[in-house]
Amino acid sequence: MKIVLASKSPRRRELLSLICKDFEIRVSDADEGYGEDIPLCTVPKILSERKAMAVPMAEDEIIIGCDTVVLIDNELLGKPKTRERAIEMLGKMSGREHEVISGLTVRKGDKVYSEAVSSTVYMRKLSLREIEKYVDEWRPLDKAGAYGIQEMAGSFVSRIEGDFYNIVGLPLCRLVEILSDEFGVCLA
Repeated sequence: MKIVLASKSPRRRELLSLICKDFEIRVSDADEGYGEDIPLCTVPKILSERKAMAVPMAEDEIIIGCDTVVLIDNELLGKPKTRERAIEMLGKMSGREHEVISGLTVRKGDKVYSEAVSSTVYMRKLSLREIEKYVDEWRPLDKAGAYGIQEMAGSFVSRIEGDFYNIVGLPLCRLVEILSDEFGVCLA
């Protein structure tokens, strides 16, 4: 059985390598837009399905699609496009809790299994100076919510509830369970 990750994310590649040494990357060109009538908590699941379905698949392959967002105040915080937006996002989360939701889709043949995995992150109060220094030094424009918990921004987090790896970008525990329970694939 060959595993294919439908993502260009270096973090997802690193995370998948923790549980699977032999896999292939196929970058998905799926549309990441969504309508305003879609409940925000379902957006990552929908996008992960699109990513998993957008890559070609051979008979002996399993495709994994994933998409991660940050949700706070009924607003999705994706990847910031500018320094100013990154600062704004981190300011919004400062001293508060937010949800990190990853849509996870596994596809083999005609069978597709998809769900959303959520973790709660509690961020300590940050000064504007801390935020600006982080954004300038770590350049988190490629990260949902403008931070990477596995980097220096981990010092911003006072507590989490849920899967740490979900916050990084790929919920490993749930992925292993889905592969085993739904597809009969044991990675151990």
